[in-house]
Amino acid sequence: MLANFLGKSKPINFIILLSLFIGVFIGNSFSLFSNTGFELSLLFKSTCFLGLNLVIFFFFNFVVTKNNLTLDNFYAFFTFTILLSYFIAITHSAKTLITLLLYLVFIRKIYSLKSKKNTLQKLFDSGFWLSILFIIEPFTAVFSVLIYSGIFLHQKSVSNTLIAPIIGFLIPLIIYFTYCLWFDKLYVFINLFYFDTFSSFIFRPENTYYWVITFILGFSVMAIFLKSPKAFSVKNSFRKSWILLIINLLVALTFALLVPNKNNTELLFLLFPAAIIIANGFESIGSNFIKNILFVLFLASAIVLPFML
Repeated sequence: MLANFLGKSKPINFIILLSLFIGVFIGNSFSLFSNTGFELSLLFKSTCFLGLNLVIFFFFNFVVTKNNLTLDNFYAFFTFTILLSYFIAITHSAKTLITLLLYLVFIRKIYSLKSKKNTLQKLFDSGFWLSILFIIEPFTAVFSVLIYSGIFLHQKSVSNTLIAPIIGFLIPLIIYFTYCLWFDKLYVFINLFYFDTFSSFIFRPENTYYWVITFILGFSVMAIFLKSPKAFSVKNSFRKSWILLIINLLVALTFALLVPNKNNTELLFLLFPAAIIIANGFESIGSNFIKNILFVLFLASAIVLPFML
C-alpha cells in the first residue's frame, strides 16, 4: 500500500508526508514543554523552527525534482522526512537549521551543473555559498571537493570553470575580513584558518546517534550496490549525478568525522545524499511487498526513535 502511495507524485501525497513530520515535531515539542514547562517564548521558537524545517523540505523536494535525481515518485521525500525526524531533538536551533538550509542552497548549485545554462554563474554561486558555510563552520571547506567533482563530471575543465568558484568563495571572505577589521576583531577571521585538533576521529558507541548513523549508512551502502549496476550501464546525465551523490555522501561523512567539537548537528549533512541514494535503492527493488515492509519499518522508526534519543 505504501509503495503505491509513494510511487505517485501527487500534491496530496506531499501534504500527507509533511503532516507526518509536523505530527512527530509537535510530539517532540510537547516533550520539551513537559521538561521545561509551558512558556510563550518556547512556543514561538518551536513555531519558527517548524517553519524553517518546512522551508528545508520544500527546498529538498525542489532540488530532487528539478535535477531528476529519482524517478517520478516520493521515495526520496519520504526517506528524507524519516531521516530528519530522527534529529528533531537537535533541530530546535536556528543556527543548525539555517546552516542546513544554506547547505541545500549550495548543493542545488552543484547538481544543477548537469545543465549547460549559466555555468559560470552556478560555479560562482557554489563558491559563494560554500564561503558562507565556511565562515559558520570552517571544516565545510571539504565540500570544495564536491564543486570540482561536479565540474569534472558535468562540465569542461577550463580555466574559467576552475577559477569561478574560487572568486565566489573569496567575496564573502573579503567582506567578513573587512567587518572584522573595522570592529577590531581580526583574530576572529584569522581563527577560521586555524583548525582545531581532532577530539575524536570516530563515532563512539555511547553516542546516542551512533546506531542511527549505522542504520543510515547501512541502507545507503545496500542502495548503492542495488542501483549502481543499472546506473553505470547507461551513459546519461543520471550516471554522472549518481557518481556525484556517492561522492557527496563520502565528503559529508568525512566532514562529520573531521569536525572536532561533535554535537551531532554535523550528521545532518549526510541526510541529503543518503535520502536520495536510499530512495534509488527502493526504486531498484522489484517487489512491492518488500518495499512495503521497508517503508513500514522506516515509518515505525520515525515514531519511536526520536523519543529514544
